[in-house]
Amino acid sequence: MAISLKSDIEAYVINKVREKRMEHNLSQSDLAIELDVSNGFIGQAESSKSPTKYNLNHLNKLAIIFKCSVKDFIPDQPFK
Repeated sequence: MAISLKSDIEAYVINKVREKRMEHNLSQSDLAIELDVSNGFIGQAESSKSPTKYNLNHLNKLAIIFKCSVKDFIPDQPFK
């Protein structure tokens, strides 16, 4: 059984970004270009085996890219 290197809230945020990426028919590479990160960053962020994750600056830029609110990536209720 693989151990995730991300907390529940980090995984939630990453899944929301992945959903938006797929809704917009963007590959990981396409999103990396839009977000101005390395080509492998998105794949690493989406992998539970990597500690790579999005920061607040990424989320702000993702909201601009996807024309949505930063809140769209954040859960309504805290994780316990």
